Amino acid sequence: MAIDSAVSDRFELVTVPRAKGVPSFAEEVAAGLSASPKRLPSKFHYDDVGSALFDAITRLPEYYLTRAETEILSEWGWQMVRLLDAPLDFLELGSGSAIKTRLLIGEALRVQDELRYSPIDISTEAICSSSLALVESFPGLHVRAYAGDYFDVLESQPMLSDRKMLAMLMGSNIGNYEPNEARLLFSLLGSALRPGDGLLIGTDLRKDRATLEMAYDDRIGVTSAFNRNVLARINRELDADFDLRKFRHVVHYDERRGSVDSFLEAQERMALQISGADLRITVEAGERIHTESSYKFADEDVARLAEGGGFRPQSVWQDRAKRFSVHLLVHR
Repeated sequence: MAIDSAVSDRFELVTVPRAKGVPSFAEEVAAGLSASPKRLPSKFHYDDVGSALFDAITRLPEYYLTRAETEILSEWGWQMVRLLDAPLDFLELGSGSAIKTRLLIGEALRVQDELRYSPIDISTEAICSSSLALVESFPGLHVRAYAGDYFDVLESQPMLSDRKMLAMLMGSNIGNYEPNEARLLFSLLGSALRPGDGLLIGTDLRKDRATLEMAYDDRIGVTSAFNRNVLARINRELDADFDLRKFRHVVHYDERRGSVDSFLEAQERMALQISGADLRITVEAGERIHTESSYKFADEDVARLAEGGGFRPQSVWQDRAKRFSVHLLVHR
């Protein structure tokens, strides 16, 4: 993709290394696969291949979340950016392809001449591609992108601005974190933002089992490929010998916890070696590796998270089918 100077002058990439003392990919893989039951952190799905597969998932008919959130932003985005005093700067955690973000950027640039946008994403390729496409589309946009883990970026990079900040955590991204991790992320956001700054958070609502499980187990198998990619990544980066064909993608909705849980289930007994993690393991037939939990929310769940991070609920919008919510929280 050819980049003209006017576009490149409005784009900056900051690569944020893992914090000292934080386990490496190999260390986390070794710890997770040595545990009982076995597990792999969901963040490892999002290498460049996984990010591309997830982008495909958002277009699937079963995966209603993106369409529902886009409906909300299309109808109410103008109000979201006007509830805080302009001019604004944007901060987004997990921008991905930034398709929905375009709606809010367009609305912001209706009320201000320039907008500074700071996306954070673990995939360098995804964040560069989406950021360059955005600055090419919006002449008034300036992007400073951060390639790294949300926690590392928020802890190490000052998010200072002379404008009010609107932070965004969309796509029910918060649902990918265990409750204690979600509370920590809200605490970090509370520390990064100032009184009067806003936080937009998209949350998938609790609903019937069939709808939820189908959203994470589509008919043509894109979500299955996304889940298996974490094993392919371990093969690529840690010189392992997982045979992806011998693992089945399994999804289960736990109504008590409000979580759709994803697993990789071994179809036969296997002895496996992960050389890059100095690990040998045996996986039994029928044994499951937990790879992701996607938590669903009620409004009171969001209110509790907001309170813990120093935010107060300001407004909430839902799609017409009442499947999904977008909340505006304001820093106290």
